[in-house]
Amino acid sequence: MSKVHINGITRDATLEEQAELDALQTAYINDAPNRKLNEIKQIRLKKLQETDYLALSDVTLSDAWKNKRQSWRDIPQNNTTEAKYDELLAKDDQGNLTHSIWSKP
Repeated sequence: MSKVHINGITRDATLEEQAELDALQTAYINDAPNRKLNEIKQIRLKKLQETDYLALSDVTLSDAWKNKRQSWRDIPQNNTTEAKYDELLAKDDQGNLTHSIWSKP
């Protein structure tokens, strides 16, 4: 049984409160793929914004950079399923993303 904290008082949750807490927890767990996808999209946006200067009209963009930026834009539409979200979000001990899609060419 969970505890609830109301107005500085801690007590055991009623059956109704426990059912509501369980439903909220289940909804949160079930929404994990959406949270992961949103994080992937935020990383993709950041990578694209960080390299936008390379795509200016007065800069000749190498094929490697063109391909890399295109691969970022293609996430998650191309071959990125819920099963691969954890791979895309994997980080090393220093907190750096480890999937090759995020590396610079």
